[in-house]
Amino acid sequence: MSVSDLDQLPPLAGAGRADGSRRSRPAGAVGGPGFRTVGGVKIWDRLAGTAADLGFVVAFLMALAVEAVAIAQTWGARYWLFGGLAAVVVCVLALLRRWHRGWLAVAGLVAVASTVLVARLAHLPAEPGPAMALALAVLVGAALRTLPPVPAGAVGAAGLVLVVGSQFAARPSPSGISSVAALSGLAWLGAVAVGLSLRLVDARNQATAEKVRQDERLELARELHDVVTHHITGIVVQAQAAQLVAGKHPEKLPATLAGIELAGSDALAAMRRVVGLLRDTEDAAPASPGPEQLSALVERFNRHGPPVRLRMPEPAAQWPPEVTTTVYRIVQESLTNVSRHAPHARSVTVTVGQDAQGISVEVVDDAPPGPARKGHRSGYGLVGMRERVQTLGGTLRTGPRAGGGWSVLATLPLPSRTAR
Repeated sequence: MSVSDLDQLPPLAGAGRADGSRRSRPAGAVGGPGFRTVGGVKIWDRLAGTAADLGFVVAFLMALAVEAVAIAQTWGARYWLFGGLAAVVVCVLALLRRWHRGWLAVAGLVAVASTVLVARLAHLPAEPGPAMALALAVLVGAALRTLPPVPAGAVGAAGLVLVVGSQFAARPSPSGISSVAALSGLAWLGAVAVGLSLRLVDARNQATAEKVRQDERLELARELHDVVTHHITGIVVQAQAAQLVAGKHPEKLPATLAGIELAGSDALAAMRRVVGLLRDTEDAAPASPGPEQLSALVERFNRHGPPVRLRMPEPAAQWPPEVTTTVYRIVQESLTNVSRHAPHARSVTVTVGQDAQGISVEVVDDAPPGPARKGHRSGYGLVGMRERVQTLGGTLRTGPRAGGGWSVLATLPLPSRTAR
């Protein structure tokens, strides 16, 4: 995990009840100041997808125009209608590829094969044309990137068959290879190259994220030892006190036993929550702050970074150990991200608050926006943070602020202690 090298994990501190239940992250739209996620998909990702689609629309329109002009000058305008309409259909399928990449790729392949066959039998200009070849390349590339290996390989092979088929369906060419087949072959090669390259990048990112989660779980396993020691020590102390109370003040024994019961429940709940973090799940995310050592952490950061203003509840509350370490790690990782990706930040504000619902941790800076922030601020350090925060029943939101800068906002539930 790309955790801060500013400091090591703090010792566990504080005691409290840790609820063993897990809250699922609410679906739908969540967001903070200046950023928002919708249905679990970041707005930045949607904007990038929209920009790519707009680029494809422009490319498709240009290819259709070039094809229409070329056929009008050689065959006549009416000979373009069939191929043009078929190309528009395949282009629409390419723009809708995110709905179902597999079936839409199959539909595009069938449409192109039908167009090639009809053009040959009806003595129309050879197909596929530039627009259709480009749209089919988009469908094939998207399928190769995201589909499982067998379907992806089938789609890629079918695209190659169409390239070969277009050569046989085209009219003889002095060079031996028709221009239509050459264009289709280049588009297919580009689709395979881009699709497989992006597939490798996605696989590498996924493997790196999984390693981050595994490293985080190993760290949590070490914390589990401290959590168990912390709670079991309290149980032993209270059991010893109960022996003394039973002899001198028997009337106080029920209250002491209730305290032992509560301490045992705390130990079981804390162990369930930390062990839950170690389970291999599909969840992903980042984490980092806590109360006692935050002042020292901020002082160390101030020596080589922008000034940090720390706001904490007074006096510092006693939180469950797993909450304390999570709070500390959130602040630690956030400050590290500021030093790495926001060197022009003039100030940073760390706010730790507590109310009846739980604990909130927010780290904001005022650095101007830049390409590095968009490309790197959502790196693998956040994976470890979210792994902890969501398993503890909290939420984590990161993104640019409306007035400039970056914000990391985490909320953690803080159950109340009640004896049964």
